Amino acid sequence: MRLLLPLLLTTAFGFAAVPTDKIENVRGLLRDHKFVEAAAAANALVAANRADAAVYALLGKVEVAKGDADAAVKACEKAVELAPANSAYQLQLGDTYGFAAQNAGMLSKMNFARKCRNAYEKAVELDPANLDARGSLMGFYQMAPSVMGGGIDKAYEQAAAIRRLDAGRGHLAYAAVYAADKKVDAAFTEYEEALKASPDDYTALYQLGKLAAVSGQSLDRGLGALRRCLALAPPDAPGTPGHAAAQWRIGNILEKKNDTAAARTAYEAALKIDPKFAPAADALKKLK
Repeated sequence: MRLLLPLLLTTAFGFAAVPTDKIENVRGLLRDHKFVEAAAAANALVAANRADAAVYALLGKVEVAKGDADAAVKACEKAVELAPANSAYQLQLGDTYGFAAQNAGMLSKMNFARKCRNAYEKAVELDPANLDARGSLMGFYQMAPSVMGGGIDKAYEQAAAIRRLDAGRGHLAYAAVYAADKKVDAAFTEYEEALKASPDDYTALYQLGKLAAVSGQSLDRGLGALRRCLALAPPDAPGTPGHAAAQWRIGNILEKKNDTAAARTAYEAALKIDPKFAPAADALKKLK
């Protein structure tokens, strides 16, 4: 799911009826991680604009940043109620259901999963060209068990639709599904095809490196791809792994190459970039 800070700052939602300076104030507070102040400012906007779906969408983002799943769901559901034909709001609602499911009990988790799938499917229905919605739906299908509406065949269908709309993103989509389907060689091929067209595609480079780290295959190629990521600026897009994640994956590969000292250095570098990056901290603790 795409629930990192870049998602909270996305400009995909319009705020024509609300003073721009007040919207930017909330976004600035989010960028500064002043979530309590951002919530107060967003709630003030809602109080003054109760018929504006966009302010509820903004409040939903703030509540996700605060970690308040119940409030985030309530705000995003209101945005969809006010603008039921808006594909972007449906996508955000699906993301928020996914966020709420993370710390829910089993029965609630299954309920949120169903709602998440329904929201993603509605987002695609409303705008079949919404690539982000198709990507999220594809991710849901490839991860969720059939009892929750998932299925690898459904994921392949979304990958095919994405490829028809955008060849470059299609390579990445197919690579992700192939990786989930344990077709590692096919996944590597798709990433390499994406990189032929765009050698400095940060996402393709990172995902190729991640696949190498997870699969244990093409380690040197994966290492080179991740080190190239460190020389590039990560895209300002929801869910994009940053340089801390790249250093962590470099450490993963170096461990597989039995270079413990270099792996330690990579994990430490990840924590210098982001001291709260838990995967690197955990890896460092486990390193012998």
